[in-house]
Amino acid sequence: MPLQNRVTPQGDIVAHAARGLMMGNRGGALHDAHRTLHRRRWVSKQWICCRLAFNDRHRQVMAPGQYTELFFLDEATALAAGHRPCFECRRADAVAFATLWAKVHGRDGRASAPEMDAILHPERVDARGDKVTYTASLASLPDGTFVRHEGQPMLVMGAGLHLWAPDGYRPPLPRPGNIDAEVLTPRTIVAVLTAGFAPAIHPSTTAASG
Repeated sequence: MPLQNRVTPQGDIVAHAARGLMMGNRGGALHDAHRTLHRRRWVSKQWICCRLAFNDRHRQVMAPGQYTELFFLDEATALAAGHRPCFECRRADAVAFATLWAKVHGRDGRASAPEMDAILHPERVDARGDKVTYTASLASLPDGTFVRHEGQPMLVMGAGLHLWAPDGYRPPLPRPGNIDAEVLTPRTIVAVLTAGFAPAIHPSTTAASG
């Protein structure tokens, strides 16, 4: 039976057999000795998105006393849920992300991980732990952003909206022009995408478009 460790663009953690392209964590262990999740959905504000493999490390998923490994279809999904690139296993991506973060805030250099986490956390979840969303013009959103359209999470890519599913994207719908959308990707991450950060996207977008 699949473990409950798959993250949706809406930030929920669900059980599904598909693994996805990336993994990550939310600062610690969310599971018990039986590898079951209870009510807690994060340990700290440090929500990161990692490579599946790094330095030949091997370990049991959801091992006792270890952080809870979470899996994402792709990086766009992780960003929508509020995760940022990991500075250890994805150093170059994390530096690029942090540099663009500083740029959108009007300064040189790069933002620190604690700074980004402090800003991101209230953009991810509210005081009750519910997903935070906001409204923006769909035409203004950069590729790699997730919106909730017709009640479903959809990825903005070019002229299309790709319906998200745990095992890949479905064929796209035409991207409507003059409407507002409920945006799932945190506001500051959308600004970083607009500034030029290009997240890894599952190849099913290409297959679905073809």
